[in-house]
Amino acid sequence: MTVNTPLCFRGKKILAPMVRVGTLPMRLLALDYGADIVYCEELIDIKMLQCKRVINEVLETVDFVAPNERVVFRTCERERESVVFQMGSADAERALAVAKLVESDVAGIDINMGCPKEYSTKGGMGAALLSDPDKIESILTTLVKGICKPVTCKIRILPSVEDTVNLVKRIEKTGIAAIAVHGRKKEERPQHPVHCDVIKAISEAVSIPVIANGGSHDFIKEYADIATFEKATAASSVMIARAAMWNPSIFRKDGFCPLKDVMKNYIKYAVRYDNHYTNTKYCLCQMLREQLETAQGKKLHAAQSTQEICEVFEMGDFYEEMTAVFEAKKTSLETKTQDEDDQMEDPDVIKMAVRFDKREYPPQITPKMYLLEWCRKEKHPQPVYETVQRPLDRLFCSVVTVADRKYRSALWDKSKKLAEQAAAIVCLRTLGVPEGKLCEGENHLITKRKRGDQEHLISRDHGEDLAEPSHKKANFIEETSDMTVPKMPR
Repeated sequence: MTVNTPLCFRGKKILAPMVRVGTLPMRLLALDYGADIVYCEELIDIKMLQCKRVINEVLETVDFVAPNERVVFRTCERERESVVFQMGSADAERALAVAKLVESDVAGIDINMGCPKEYSTKGGMGAALLSDPDKIESILTTLVKGICKPVTCKIRILPSVEDTVNLVKRIEKTGIAAIAVHGRKKEERPQHPVHCDVIKAISEAVSIPVIANGGSHDFIKEYADIATFEKATAASSVMIARAAMWNPSIFRKDGFCPLKDVMKNYIKYAVRYDNHYTNTKYCLCQMLREQLETAQGKKLHAAQSTQEICEVFEMGDFYEEMTAVFEAKKTSLETKTQDEDDQMEDPDVIKMAVRFDKREYPPQITPKMYLLEWCRKEKHPQPVYETVQRPLDRLFCSVVTVADRKYRSALWDKSKKLAEQAAAIVCLRTLGVPEGKLCEGENHLITKRKRGDQEHLISRDHGEDLAEPSHKKANFIEETSDMTVPKMPR
């Protein structure tokens, strides 16, 4: 596809992708200090494909949220033209699906082909890809053809210069916009010297931008050293990892800012964007380094919340102020949402304030099953559920249509399944039909299931076909619609 973004990889100073470090607060701070491009931490394709894209109106962010409600990737408008999304993938189609999921919210897509850690390589990702050029070519070609944003990859060098150059030439032919090269072999660690000669050989062998990485230990001690490393490798740009992790003001032309100011600025972003305290704490510990044994360092190590972290750095008032701002904004948005709900309320929908509590029902028996059974008995079409999610708090509401009448709970639930069960309860109670609760006495669906199990055993003893017709199974199994959630509006 034609790339429609101005992102350029020549003459740039870039924040490297770093696990647990490259989250939103660090990326924004690096941009503030002068970084041109920032990479997020490596995120695994399978995990991302389970996420929903949610617009967080309180934080003014776009969140990609896992089924357990954990935010896997958070971004905002400030970095939209500068952030490159790095993923771990060993499958071209999965990589493309993730790229399409995040494409509108990032400036570029990168494939990690250099991480030597087991969590990456055991799935055939990271440095494991270096031994499978065909798979590399398949993934990158699929991405280049399938999305409109620039595609890059990050590799480590191979045992020989010749093999490394040949691999990079093959990668170049896929049409990627740039390649980042960590100048160490996959078995080498930061204490090993970076191989500037290999990066230089690559830079001279290809025409696409080469981004040099791995210079924090040997070269980059201050801003002026970035140019020295770039010259030593003949690279187009420089990507900085650990030197930026220790002090992101490494990107500042006028030199380092005092570390205490850097850390406070980081905390402000962490609070502003509701960063999880464990991640905030980890990044601050990387900045403190040898100061971890000081009184302040020990207090930080003991902190168990964002508020406690703020208090360590005498920022308790800031935390309270931001908390008040968020609460006021949330209240305002809730009021607005309720007003919109009231305006859009369908007067024909029958409502009750009910929730589904599975503890009140026998195992594997639900109101939805009872409602489906009743519809079949009365020869009505099966129930149709329409479920929506509210962006503000990510809660769900479901409306069930039965015999041309609509029913819903007045309460919003934390999952699609719970919302649909609540809607079924409203319908059953309105109709005066049993819903299967334990307190209702003998449960005919349980009796029916036991009878079916006995018949199944008898037929098995007589050597009959064990397969049960699908129309019978449907009496006892939740509809497959439970497995899908409507996409959120972009």
